[in-house]
Amino acid sequence: MNKLRALLASIVALLMSCDSRIIEVPVKKENAMNIYINPLNDVHGNSIEKNTFSGKVTLIVNLASKCGLTPQYKDLQVLHDRYIDKGFAVVGFPCNDFGGQEPGNADDITKCAAEYGASFPIMDKVSVLAGEDQCDIYRDLQKVTGALPEWNFGKYLVNKDGTPIAFFGSMIEPLSEDITDRIELLLNINN
Repeated sequence: MNKLRALLASIVALLMSCDSRIIEVPVKKENAMNIYINPLNDVHGNSIEKNTFSGKVTLIVNLASKCGLTPQYKDLQVLHDRYIDKGFAVVGFPCNDFGGQEPGNADDITKCAAEYGASFPIMDKVSVLAGEDQCDIYRDLQKVTGALPEWNFGKYLVNKDGTPIAFFGSMIEPLSEDITDRIELLLNINN
């Protein structure tokens, strides 16, 4: 019976990780906001200045160190490096909401990131799921996009004003044209 439960749990986890949604949100006056007015702490608990991401296009990602999608760290860093000089940043939010796949502390999380060569900003571990434990930034992301990650490595694209404009499910690769084309448009590259 325990083997059957484990198999069913594995199947559910696999199905949930197959999130290939792309949700685009037109920027309208009524949904404009600056998600970065919410207080942020880095992975070590240090307060982040509120203007750190002001004026930048960002890709917000819920991270996990023990997930089959953890190798996305590498491509997230490539994406970060590709556009950082143009006003872009990947911002990671470790979360243990899906399959308990981010059980570690700050040192464990930064060690995992380093194994993939990732040095983009990583924030304090948060809960992204709706409820009283949900962190404020994910509450705002959900409010504007109507979407929450269904698994680790869900991605939100946020414009220079701090308004979320798109959500990409876990299975959308960081370097896919679905993401890079939108980043380049927001950064006014090749226009």
